[in-house]
Formats: sequence, C-alpha cells, structure tokens
Amino acid sequence: MPELILSAKDILQKDFKTKMRGYDPDEVDEYLDQIIKDYEAYNKELNLLKEDNERLQSKVEQLTRAKETMGRTQKETPKAQSSATNFDILKRLSNLEKEVFGKKLEEDTKDLKDVVEENKTATVVEDLEKTKQF
Repeated sequence: MPELILSAKDILQKDFKTKMRGYDPDEVDEYLDQIIKDYEAYNKELNLLKEDNERLQSKVEQLTRAKETMGRTQKETPKAQSSATNFDILKRLSNLEKEVFGKKLEEDTKDLKDVVEENKTATVVEDLEKTKQF
C-alpha cells in the first residue's frame, strides 16, 4: 500500500502565494476544508477496514484451527464408535443368552424343586409310617 504524502494537518497548514489575478483565497480555503474533511473520512474508513481485516483474518485462523481439531477428532472418533458398537453387540448377546439359557435354567430348577418336594413328601410319609409302627 503506498505511503500517504499529505496528512489532513499538512493540507490545512498549506499556504499559497497570491499573485495578481490569482484565485480567491476564501474560495480556496473552503475547498481545502472540504478536502480535509474527505481526507479524514477516508482515513477513518481505512482504519476501520484495517481493523475489520485483522478481525476477519484472526477469525479465519481460529476457524482453520477448529477445523483441524475437528478433523483430528473425527479420525479418532470411528475407533471409539466401533468399540461402543462392539460393546453393544456383546451386551445384546449376553441378554440373549440370559433369555435363552435362563428359561432352561428356570425349567431345570423347577424340575429339581419338584423332585425335592416329592422326596420330602415321601420322607414325611415314611416317617409317619415308622411312627405308627412304634
């Protein structure tokens, strides 16, 4: 960007020599005042644009870093998801085994309880018979 040669102060303080049949000094001063106002407005606008540019560049850097971080995270995430999926599969399999073998175990336990109950009844009956004999 080219360097500015004149500042608003330089324009304001510039004196022109007057010659015979020269420009009207008041009219020149009014025109220079307008130029100074425009010059200052352009400087303010330029400074605002520089600030916006810096802010946007920092935002771009921030988003770039965030994108890189997300990229690294997404590369690591499928491993975590697959292990979670494996865990879910194992959990489902365990529940299925409980369901299938649990019913069989309950049936076996019920049959065993029935046998024990029959044995108890038979033992009680035998005990009663032995007691009657005495």
